[in-house]
Amino acid sequence: MFDKILIANRGEIACRVIQTARRMGIRTVAVYSEADRDARHVELADESVLLGPAPSRESYLVIDKIIAACRQTGAQAVHPGYGFLSENEAFARRVEEEGIVFIGPKHASIAAMGDKIASKKLAAQARVNTIPGYNEAIDSPERAVQIARDIGYPVMIKASAGGGGKGLRVAFDDKEAFDGFGSCRNEARNSFGDDRVFIEKFVQEPRHIEIQVLGDAHGNCVYLWERECSIQRRHQKVIEEAPSPFLDDATRRAMGEQAVALARAVDYQSAGTVEFVVGKDRSFYFLEMNTRLQVEHPVTECITGLDLVEQMIRVAAGEKLAFTQAQVARRGWAIECRINAEDPFRNFLPSTGRLVRYLPPAATMAAAQAVPAEGGVRVDTGVFEGGEIPVYYDSMICKLIACGQDRNEAIRRMREALNAFVIRGISSNIPFQSALLGHPQFVSGQFNTGFIAEQYPKGFSAAAVRHDDPPFLLALAAAAHRRMRERAAAITGQMPGHEVRVGEDFVVMLTDPLGQRQHTPVHVRPNGRTFVVSVGDRTYPITFAGPLRDIAVHGDVAGAPFCAQIERVGLSYHVAHNGMQVQARVLSRRAAELESRMPFKAPPDLSRFLLSPMPGLLAEVAVRPGQAVSAGEKLAVIEAMKMENVLVASQDCVVARVVAVKGDTLAVDQVIIEFE
Repeated sequence: MFDKILIANRGEIACRVIQTARRMGIRTVAVYSEADRDARHVELADESVLLGPAPSRESYLVIDKIIAACRQTGAQAVHPGYGFLSENEAFARRVEEEGIVFIGPKHASIAAMGDKIASKKLAAQARVNTIPGYNEAIDSPERAVQIARDIGYPVMIKASAGGGGKGLRVAFDDKEAFDGFGSCRNEARNSFGDDRVFIEKFVQEPRHIEIQVLGDAHGNCVYLWERECSIQRRHQKVIEEAPSPFLDDATRRAMGEQAVALARAVDYQSAGTVEFVVGKDRSFYFLEMNTRLQVEHPVTECITGLDLVEQMIRVAAGEKLAFTQAQVARRGWAIECRINAEDPFRNFLPSTGRLVRYLPPAATMAAAQAVPAEGGVRVDTGVFEGGEIPVYYDSMICKLIACGQDRNEAIRRMREALNAFVIRGISSNIPFQSALLGHPQFVSGQFNTGFIAEQYPKGFSAAAVRHDDPPFLLALAAAAHRRMRERAAAITGQMPGHEVRVGEDFVVMLTDPLGQRQHTPVHVRPNGRTFVVSVGDRTYPITFAGPLRDIAVHGDVAGAPFCAQIERVGLSYHVAHNGMQVQARVLSRRAAELESRMPFKAPPDLSRFLLSPMPGLLAEVAVRPGQAVSAGEKLAVIEAMKMENVLVASQDCVVARVVAVKGDTLAVDQVIIEFE
């Protein structure tokens, strides 16, 4: 077994590997860029080595610097995590040539499976079901259109070296095929340095289900059941679970056996994942093999009780698998939510900056530790309160995992955990995750990869959130206000005759973006530690368990436990529960009457300006002063968190002035272009 390993990665996955290594008694080396000097993985590791400047191409992706760090520290092995160099065949080969152990598959296996065109041919030879398509590199958009017509629309245009949703487009007609080919090729060249593109049939109403495999150097290979990854937005996974609510045991076994057959065909020695697209009739087709640890590996760990990072390390050290296929357990149900730094109410644009508050829910499970029989909640993270979310890397803040005896219990635990998760300073996708988990279609298990696009065709908004009991949020605001007034009334030294008076009748006022006010009369009667709140014909006996300063408020309503977020912002109460958020003012009836007479101050008209919707790098300005622009025409391109965001004109206009220039680092709402 190794004495010391280097983790060629950052963030959450680097911290995750350190946890297992520490339990195994292995010392760890972290590498970091200048932007990550104070990162959590650097603090957790036994040693750390600076690689270089913030951009990954100058630090985490420089093979020579990783090798030099191994030499400098005496690390005997390298764990690549996921992303960066984890599926880079040249890196794995170089590590092996330097006499360092690569904690992952052999470079030949990575090469065989890393090329999507070659991997499909290998899969067919191994008698793995493959999807119809054209598996040679395509050299022009005109050729792409012809091939798409031959296969039959819709088709999927994919970069051969792609992954993570990059270099992938779905085309339903000739124009989309023509444009999609160019976009895929450019994105693939920028992200992977390989612009080869191929085309395959797009299976409609598909599910994305993957099989976790594990092989050793002694000819043993097993599958560790499946993960359901169909909840995706723009081809990027949002929620994953294990097992799948869709598969029956026969299909599960057939998929597992084919995944093992493919792994054996390339002498696979480590943890890997074989991804399938599954039709509504449970027919399944090979998509690709990820020759690394997956982001969503914790859900497999929960249902099998295995530590996949430990298994990777043991296999890399030459050990045999300590179990057979028949001994692989499958207990309970696990769900993972990817908590990302993005604003779901602004079309999921990246959100970078400082984590002013970061209070994850109480964890009852942890990576590299045994899974409790009753399940629980686990938080895998690489950040801390006060830390910075940099613009240079992906948007993941952490992974939240909930495990229960069955799927309903796992969903309930996850919703409670999301309600308790406090993040301030940047935006996160927690409201979106909460809304998805409460959606009847998700709860029923009847969904496919088009679920998010179908349910939120105009994007996610507050109006799209379904809540079982919306008046409950108004009751929470009223009870919190009555509680705050009680504290104010108890402050000593008040002037006689002018003490704070605590009433019981209030009006909860909501104001929409157009200035329309909604007034809801409420009555709040204290009964010991309980506030009995009447909203219309509903009554909510609410008891708070924690102090007023808590943002994540625990308590019970009518004897049932709840967790919600209640925060006083100025004169309003920001209340969030199960994905729904309200900004409420709680006033006396007289104050509400006077408030209704106040004019509404509309926001300024900024339609003459193109503003940066997020922090990022201005990669391109596509227009010049005096140019007439049509609606839908490209104006500028901003890069942030490894994604390219194209800004287009919302209406016909003429460019008056270009304020920002290519290469500028932009802040949110910074002016890029002014129109006449």
